[in-house]
Amino acid sequence: MRFRPSSRQLDYFVALAETLHFGRAASRCHVSQPTLSAQFKLLEEQLGCTLLERGSGGISLTASGERLLPLARRTLENLDEIVTVAQAGQSNLGGLIRLGVSPTFGPYFMPYLLPILKREFPLLELYIREDRPNLLEEGLMSGALDCILTPDFASSDQWTAQVLCRESVSLAVPKSHPLAGVDVIPVDMLRGEKLLALGQGFRLHNDVQALAHAAGADFRQDYEGTSLDALRQMASIGMGLALFPAAYIASEFGKEPDLLLKKIEGLPMRRTMHLVWRCGSSRTTHFENLLSLALQAVNSMKVEGVEPA
Repeated sequence: MRFRPSSRQLDYFVALAETLHFGRAASRCHVSQPTLSAQFKLLEEQLGCTLLERGSGGISLTASGERLLPLARRTLENLDEIVTVAQAGQSNLGGLIRLGVSPTFGPYFMPYLLPILKREFPLLELYIREDRPNLLEEGLMSGALDCILTPDFASSDQWTAQVLCRESVSLAVPKSHPLAGVDVIPVDMLRGEKLLALGQGFRLHNDVQALAHAAGADFRQDYEGTSLDALRQMASIGMGLALFPAAYIASEFGKEPDLLLKKIEGLPMRRTMHLVWRCGSSRTTHFENLLSLALQAVNSMKVEGVEPA
């Protein structure tokens, strides 16, 4: 590899050029004079040119030294700028976070988190990508995303996953349905019922599939919704029953007159939201700080069925 001067060697060169005295330059650099002299001599040897003229009347810059001095100063300024920018990023959660969020949670949670982030880190740039959890995990794996908010995350030695909150899930039943008058629905009463689900890649898809298996219900894969809104509209016109998480219910069900929300007897109808990042990431402190702010946001939601970790 081609030789590159070290920052210390450049410090010594600039100090000598500005003081024109080995003793004063060493004192300014907080090293002994022999150390500075030896390192400066090595720099000249490695560069293959003389930077200082040494004579009985003192020292002075050579023509090569005059040409290289502005470059040395500029290099040291650039190195200082690297440290300044890095330290500014450390106090600003790294300056940029590429956050992936599940569309079944993000739209109903981010309005609580974003004002807190803006208040605490006004210069933070936040790139938000909404996508199915399986695709968010792919983005995290590839490095396209820094961290993700995702439900019911399976543990892995590749990831660090911290619980953000637990969210209840309810079954939506049309008011005209025979089950509308049942407060808590026994699982066996769902036998033969049509259950609607989001498409594959959503955790709620898996939840509905498990419920259908446990109840002997009809899992309608030919009626997969692409969003919770679409699923709600399908359920409201009697196409089937569907599961909805608490944050979505609090945000959107106030304008839904045709559906009733039910619990299912004997089943733990809830999901767990995690903040996940790559294990061993150098930005772990940033993500832990983000988690702390996200917990504040959960507490500020005051949504029934959403419990902070």
